Amino acid sequence: MTTSQTSQLIEDSKPGAARREGHPGIALAVIAACQLMVVLDSTIVNIALPHIQDALKFSTTDLTWVISAYTLTFGGLLLLGGRAGDILGRRRVFMTGIMLFTLASLLGGLAQEPWQLLAARALQGVGGAIASPTALALITTTFPEGPERNRAFAVFAAVSAGGGAIGLLAGGMLTEWLDWRWVLFVNVPIGVLITVLAPMYINESERHPGRFDVAGALTSTAGMASLVYGFIRASEEGWRDSLTIGSFAAALILLLGFALIETRAREPITPLKMFGDRNRSGTYVIMLSLAAAMFGMFFFIVLFVQNVLGYSPIQAGLAFLPVTAAIGIGAGLSQRFLPVLGPKPFMVVGSGLVALGLGWLTFMSPDSTYVGGVLGPMLLFAFGMGLNFVTLTLTAVSGVAQHEAGAASGLLNVTQQVGGSLGLSILTTVFGSASRHEAEKQLPKFLANASPEQKAEFAKTHQLPAPWGHDVLAQGISTAFVPAVAMAVLALATAALVIRVRKSDLEALAGTAEPAGG
Repeated sequence: MTTSQTSQLIEDSKPGAARREGHPGIALAVIAACQLMVVLDSTIVNIALPHIQDALKFSTTDLTWVISAYTLTFGGLLLLGGRAGDILGRRRVFMTGIMLFTLASLLGGLAQEPWQLLAARALQGVGGAIASPTALALITTTFPEGPERNRAFAVFAAVSAGGGAIGLLAGGMLTEWLDWRWVLFVNVPIGVLITVLAPMYINESERHPGRFDVAGALTSTAGMASLVYGFIRASEEGWRDSLTIGSFAAALILLLGFALIETRAREPITPLKMFGDRNRSGTYVIMLSLAAAMFGMFFFIVLFVQNVLGYSPIQAGLAFLPVTAAIGIGAGLSQRFLPVLGPKPFMVVGSGLVALGLGWLTFMSPDSTYVGGVLGPMLLFAFGMGLNFVTLTLTAVSGVAQHEAGAASGLLNVTQQVGGSLGLSILTTVFGSASRHEAEKQLPKFLANASPEQKAEFAKTHQLPAPWGHDVLAQGISTAFVPAVAMAVLALATAALVIRVRKSDLEALAGTAEPAGG
C-alpha cells in the first residue's frame, strides 16, 4: 500500500467523513436543493391561499399567518440554527433541520383545521432555521476561498434569490393541476432525498465548544412576531386599536430585553463583533432593506395579476418566470466580475435598479397590462436583485473564521427573512389604508351604477366588484410600493456611502489572500 493510499484510508476513516469523496458538484447540488426548498416555501403557498381559505375556513386576518408563521420562526431562529451547526457539527444539524422540515411539510399537507396548518408552518420555519444557515456555512468549509467558492456562492445566491419566483410558479402548477395540499407534500420526497445524499457527499465539520443563547432566540422571535402582528392589526383595525397598541408595546419590551440579553450573554446569539466590519454591517442593512421590498413585490404582483388581470394560478406562476431568468443573469455577471471590481459597484447598480423597478410599479393602474405595466419593472427589479444577492452573500462571510461561518451566514439570512416579514407587514398596512380611502371614493359611483344583483352581492361580502373593486385594489397596490421604493433607496444610500472597495477583499475573491484563522 502506497503512502497516498494509506493517507486516503486514514482520511476516509475519520468520523463524519463523506462516504463518497471527490464529488463537489453533487455536494453543492444537495446544499442548493436544501436552500431552494426552504426559500421557495416562503412564496409557494401564496398562490394557494384562496384555496386554503376555502378548505380550512380561515378568516382573512388569520390567513396572513399562513405566511407569517413560517417566516417569523424561520427568521427568528436562524441565528440559533447557525450556532447549533458550529457547536454540534454542521452536517448533523443540517440533516436534523431537513428531517424536521420534511415532517412538518407532511403534517401541514394533512391539516384539517386552521391551527394544525399554522402549527405545521411554524414547525417548518424551525426546520428551515436549523438547515438554512448550516447549508451556507457548509459551502465555506467544502469549497476553498477564491474562484471555486465564488462559483458555489453564485449558485447558492441565485437559488436564494430565485426561489421566491420559482415558488410562485410551482405553487400555481400544483394548485391548478393537483390540490393546494401538494404545495406542502412536494417537500417530502425532496427532503428524504437530501437526507439520504448528505452523509454520502458532504463531510462533517469540526465541532467548536460553546453555549446556546436560548433566551436571546426566544425574545427576538417573540419581539418580531409582536411587531409584525402590530402592523397587520393596524392595517385592519387602525392605529388606535388597543390590541395594535399592545402589540407594539410588547414588541418594544421584548426587543429591548433581547438587546439587554445580548450585551450580557457570554456567547450571544447575535455576534455583535460581526458588525465591527464596515462592509459587513453595510451588507446586513442592504439585505434587510431589499428583502423588505422583495417580499412585498411578490405578494402584491400576485394579487394584481390574479384579481385584476384575471390570471389563473398557473398563469400567475408563469408570469414570474422571467424574474428567475433575470436574477440568474445578474448573479452570473456579479460572480464573474466581483474579483476585478469588488462588491461596491454591484451593490450600487443593483440597488439602483431595484429602486427604479419599484418606482415604476407606483404607476400601476386598473388599465395596466402585464407587458406594459408589470413585466418591465419586474425585470429591472430582478436583475438588480441578482447583482446584489451574490455580492451580499460573499461580503457577509468574507474574512470570517471557520468556526464563526455559521453565525455570519445565519445573520445574513436573518436580515433577509426578518426584513421580508417586517417589510410585508408595513406595505400591507399602507395598502390597507389606501384601499379603504379609495373604496370610500368608489362607493358612490358603485351605488349609482351597479345592478341590483351586484348590490345584493356587495351587501353580503362588503367587497366592491369590478370595475370599482379593481380601482380600489390597484390604488392600494400602487401606494404600497411607495414605501418599498424608500426601502430600496436606503439600500442604495448604504451601498454608496458605507461600502468600500478594499484590496484585501479583492484578494480574497480572487483566491490569493491568506485564509481567515479558525
